[in-house]
Amino acid sequence: MQLLVDEDIDRYAFSHTSPEPDLLQALAKRTQKEMHDPEMLTGRVEGRLLKMIVQLCRPRLILEVGTFTGYSALSMAEGLDDHGRIVTCEIDPAARKVAQEAFDASPFGHRIEIRMGPALETIRNLESDVDLSFIDADKERYPTYYDEILSRTRSGGILIFDNMLWSGRVVDPRDDTTRAIAALNETITRDERVENVLLTVRDGVQLVRKR
Repeated sequence: MQLLVDEDIDRYAFSHTSPEPDLLQALAKRTQKEMHDPEMLTGRVEGRLLKMIVQLCRPRLILEVGTFTGYSALSMAEGLDDHGRIVTCEIDPAARKVAQEAFDASPFGHRIEIRMGPALETIRNLESDVDLSFIDADKERYPTYYDEILSRTRSGGILIFDNMLWSGRVVDPRDDTTRAIAALNETITRDERVENVLLTVRDGVQLVRKR
């Protein structure tokens, strides 16, 4: 992943953001050591942003598409009230193992349920409306996830899409993944059902509020 901001500025932002708990720091190190594509880890700045959004919104049900090793889910779980819960979707058994071990070791892990299998099946079988969602997997399906999740999101609910600047390639899309992301950015911007802001945090965070 190509940095969108100067490396010195990126380090400055990191060092001037509240540190994550020791368990998350250890999880980040384990992810770097054991997993393929460890750059998929959310990391401190975006993880603390997710926690703060959860604290502000006070959701009852969070949907996450793409558990990976559980860093983002634990970041959000840390910000939840006792009544809140997270349903997170994953298809990789190796990632699930690392994530579940991290959840089991965390005082917030009981708030998280991993559901294995295609995310669309999980989304379509949700038992209640979603208050907040974080989508960070299977980029070419982002437009489909948007439609499916928005229809199941309560008024005032929040959708957060990661990697929406895609290392800057969205400016001149030349492959299917980039075109899917760029198309969703256009759709969101023109969708009268929502209001949005595209943040230049990490690889681009699209923050969407359903009217």
